Amino acid sequence: MKCRIHSIILLSTAGIILFSTPYDLFAKSRRRSKPKKKVEKKEPPLNVIYILADDLGYGDLGCYGQKLIKTPNLDRLAQEGVQFTQHYSGCSVSAPSRCSLLTGLNTGHTQVRGNKEIDPEGQMPMSPDTYTLGKLFKDANYATGIFGKWGLGFPGSGSTPNEMGFEEFYGYNCQRMAHSYYPEYLWHNNKKVFIKGNENGKRAIYTQDSIHIHAMRFIQQQKGKKFFALLTYTLPHAELNAPKDALYNMYAGKFQETPFNQNSSYASSLTPRATYAAMVSRLDLYVGELVELLKAEGLDKNTIIMFSSDNGPHNEGGGDPEFFNSNGPLRGIKRDLYEGGIRVPMIAWCPTIFKPAKTELISAFWDVLPTLADAINVKLPVATDGISFMPTLLSRPANYQQKHEYLYWEFHERGGRVAIRFGNWKAVQYNHGTKPDAPIELYDLEKDIHEDHNLAPEYPEIVQQLGAYMKQARTETSLFDFGRKK
Repeated sequence: MKCRIHSIILLSTAGIILFSTPYDLFAKSRRRSKPKKKVEKKEPPLNVIYILADDLGYGDLGCYGQKLIKTPNLDRLAQEGVQFTQHYSGCSVSAPSRCSLLTGLNTGHTQVRGNKEIDPEGQMPMSPDTYTLGKLFKDANYATGIFGKWGLGFPGSGSTPNEMGFEEFYGYNCQRMAHSYYPEYLWHNNKKVFIKGNENGKRAIYTQDSIHIHAMRFIQQQKGKKFFALLTYTLPHAELNAPKDALYNMYAGKFQETPFNQNSSYASSLTPRATYAAMVSRLDLYVGELVELLKAEGLDKNTIIMFSSDNGPHNEGGGDPEFFNSNGPLRGIKRDLYEGGIRVPMIAWCPTIFKPAKTELISAFWDVLPTLADAINVKLPVATDGISFMPTLLSRPANYQQKHEYLYWEFHERGGRVAIRFGNWKAVQYNHGTKPDAPIELYDLEKDIHEDHNLAPEYPEIVQQLGAYMKQARTETSLFDFGRKK
């Protein structure tokens, strides 16, 4: 079987169950479609696949308005599933955003709040007793695997995938090393696997294809078992590099190009625009192959797929988000706390359970853990900042869906930045780390989605209220006990 690449699958439910679980609904729908028997066959449990793109912008997919890059598989997933228009990442850069996803906490409470690097390889670790998505599923006797980028610890730190609930890991331990698509080695669990053909700067094996093959193999091996697969492909993060195959040839010569010259972080790219487009289409191809595999193995009826991105689009290594309109109608890119840095695409797919829909529900990465706990009918042993959005996935009436009072983000680079989403109000404070009393900007997202008109002078009482939220939303890590099992 020739394997390529696919997408992200995810599932969610509610903190207080006021409705049937996804498994119950799945079982009932199957029973209605078959004649009643004396002894009913036990329905298979739900599987979950969550696919996380890296630096993919809100406007990089056709279903979110992209005009230049082809993403037919993800567009079909959105057409058949639930497409979120107001879903947010955990942060505007990788490590804190992924920590938020795994732990159900916003960056006012997560242990990892920035891209702190550890030499010679790895990033700031989480405490070994941190409760994660991996542990949720492993404790529920699911086979668990993560394939792609980790970036939440260093080898031997106690915060590696295998120690955070994932039985199978293949990919990059260190997000800094993931800047190369042709590294000399990857990690398989806790062992380095050297890649023949990539020695001494050679470029024979494109690691995203290799990671994809391992992910597909893991899913095939779980037939008859329940599984959770977290697929953290690096696409389309810089460096901008892709095989010169049919996907690349779709875009080669189509755009006016300005070559990018190698710097300390990223390799050179003669055709950065064509390469970026090919990388996004490659990610889309992986998604299509994943759906094909599920159908071939008879798993499409009881597997939930979700797809999202860890933050907004990048302009590094030759990346050109303005040319592709990668942030869509939003202001800002990666590292911004304006909408373009943190609002991300989100698609949830499982045709036997979810009706096709487009939702404006305001949700975020920290909602994923409680949602998935509800999906598999598990009571969380830790407190989180999240709210299950399963009622929305199940097309329940609006009063079934609990909503956030506000959402909070903080970012520690570039002078420090914080932001609050409160209904349609959005407050942003830049240079917060160096000037705690820096002015707070205020925007009405319903009327001003691009955040052009600062309304702070007109609504001082709203600014004061959201400023108070900014202070109460965070806790010093050393004093915070959320996210750890007692």
